[in-house]
Amino acid sequence: MNRRTIYIDESPIRFEKWRKYLPNWLKRFLPSRGGRAEDHHGKAIFGFTVFLLSESIIFLSFIFTYIGLRLTHSGNWLPPGISGPELSTLVIINTVILLSSSFVIQPAENALQRGRLKKFRWLWLMTIVMGTYFLVGQGIEWSKLDFGLSTGLVGSTFYVLTGFHGLHVLAGVILQVTMLVRSFIPGNYDKGHFGASATTLFWHFVDIVWVFLFSLLYLWQA
Repeated sequence: MNRRTIYIDESPIRFEKWRKYLPNWLKRFLPSRGGRAEDHHGKAIFGFTVFLLSESIIFLSFIFTYIGLRLTHSGNWLPPGISGPELSTLVIINTVILLSSSFVIQPAENALQRGRLKKFRWLWLMTIVMGTYFLVGQGIEWSKLDFGLSTGLVGSTFYVLTGFHGLHVLAGVILQVTMLVRSFIPGNYDKGHFGASATTLFWHFVDIVWVFLFSLLYLWQA
């Protein structure tokens, strides 16, 4: 006789009660099956989402500090002879490459869920190349700027914001390389793929943050 499995919500927050009303893309951020201990993937993804929220607070503090400084120093934001960061072709290409990588890494994760390792590896490798391209492009941009870290508020805020974000891009690329190497270990993803899912979420987070930084640093003219 078939017995129906009943999952008891063991989490302090009754996720399962209202989880069914959420869209599928949002469900991935919450543990499923009542937060039971057996649901390692769901609970781990939820924990990683909380980590990303804590990272967003750090970025928000930097962003609001930048906005406050710009508003209070609108007249003398740029030192004499300094043009500041410009919306160059290099910056635009870097931005397009980075944001486009989100549309590559997500199909890669989807392919891994379906067990299509070969497709996963090619798309994942493409994301690594795109992230590396962004980092190299950012380094080239820094080398061409006419101001440094100690050049007034514009220098300190620009390098802190882009440098902190670049550090996250580098971390994302390292995670992607790690997940790609692990895909060649026989049976590595048979029992789950939390690492790849977490890396994908992290990469989406990095891309979203860059949208805000790009708007503030390059589109908001002095």
